[in-house]
Amino acid sequence: MPKKRPASTPTPAAAPASPWAPASEREQQRETKRNAVLSTAAQLFNERGFHATSLDDIAARLNVSKPTLYYYVKNKDEILIECVRTGLHMMLEGIEETRNAGGKAIDQLMACMRVYTRIVTMDFGMCVIRVGDDELPQESRKELRRLKSGIDMEFRRLVTEGIAEGSLQPCDPKIAAFVIAGALSWIGRWYQPGGEYSPDEIATQCIATLCDGVLRRPDAVRVP
Repeated sequence: MPKKRPASTPTPAAAPASPWAPASEREQQRETKRNAVLSTAAQLFNERGFHATSLDDIAARLNVSKPTLYYYVKNKDEILIECVRTGLHMMLEGIEETRNAGGKAIDQLMACMRVYTRIVTMDFGMCVIRVGDDELPQESRKELRRLKSGIDMEFRRLVTEGIAEGSLQPCDPKIAAFVIAGALSWIGRWYQPGGEYSPDEIATQCIATLCDGVLRRPDAVRVP
């Protein structure tokens, strides 16, 4: 009798491709969208003010529904906290980069001033200046003011070191740091994108005025 052939095992069908992206990719997409929410909110806070900006306004500019925002943020207070925190971290990171670059204290101070000026003309940095942290709960204010204090201490350190190396004239580092940060911060109040001066031009002129002053030196006076 002929031998029976063994029954062939059916080939399993290929699993359908998943329409969902991998978890890591989904998380990256979520972070990108969350950053878009924060950036858009910072723009609106700068344009209209914190109280005059609603979640509906933010959602409208992003072309999404208001409930969609709650997937990325809890409320408007959290948005402001993150916007101000981001701006302050940008400042601290920029200052840290200038420190790591080394060089004389005066060179580091000039670089820090330029970094600070550039950031206060950007959405998150401008939000630090125009909106601030007065509207936030006390615990959040403490954290953000600690970050601001870190920026102030860096300016004081550079002024102190500049005096020691002879590149800066003797002065009170605390007052000098207040004057420098205060003058540069105010740029974030009046700066308008697309205006007469670029951020780099503003930085150059403001830093020159702070360092050289506005009084004409006696040796620069022309003899008639």
